[in-house]
Amino acid sequence: MKKILIAVVALGFMLTSLQSQACTNYLVTKGASVDGSTMITYAADSHVLYGELYHWEAGEHPAGTMMDIHEWDTGKYLGKIEQAPRTYNVVGNMNEFQVAIGETTYTGRTELQDTTGIMDYGSLIYTTLQRATSARDAIKIIVDLTDKYGYYSTGESFSIADKDEVWIMELIGKGVNMKKDKKTGQMVNANKGLLWVDLLVPDGYVSGHANQARIQTFPLENGKQSI
Repeated sequence: MKKILIAVVALGFMLTSLQSQACTNYLVTKGASVDGSTMITYAADSHVLYGELYHWEAGEHPAGTMMDIHEWDTGKYLGKIEQAPRTYNVVGNMNEFQVAIGETTYTGRTELQDTTGIMDYGSLIYTTLQRATSARDAIKIIVDLTDKYGYYSTGESFSIADKDEVWIMELIGKGVNMKKDKKTGQMVNANKGLLWVDLLVPDGYVSGHANQARIQTFPLENGKQSI
């Protein structure tokens, strides 16, 4: 009986690990679809996700309004960020401007995780969707949020699309390097922010990723194929 119990516990740990590493995204550009639509598929293979569909209403918010951030996977409270003056309607992983974001986790070097950060990958996605009007706008918002508040999660591949373009964004934190802030005297992470790259999926192509980083080579930032 003891051996069976140990085996069951071990299997439970394996399944928990697999759950966090079992996502798949497909990305389809306008020129690769029959009706000229861009598409992203987002499969999160998990026994605890049954037909969940999230909704955030559009809204206007007074200056100085703060919003709580909880880690998407665990519900752990991470901190507060400043709310945007205006937010947009979001259903699932798409907003009213047809900006859509999916993800798969590749983890990467775990020492690069910023354990002091506020924005985890899930909160980053859904906060960005409430603020972005295009795929390029979403990329800028993701970078700005993590520069200001830090990135709490490990390495991610994001699929980011609007009605015209489809991008793959690969990102990971910079680790923790605590130093005293000269203005406040408080200890802060001097390595706050992301290491990141964005690559435009060429029109007429289909791409995908499944818990492994895809971008290996890329042109230097030119605003067209890469950011």
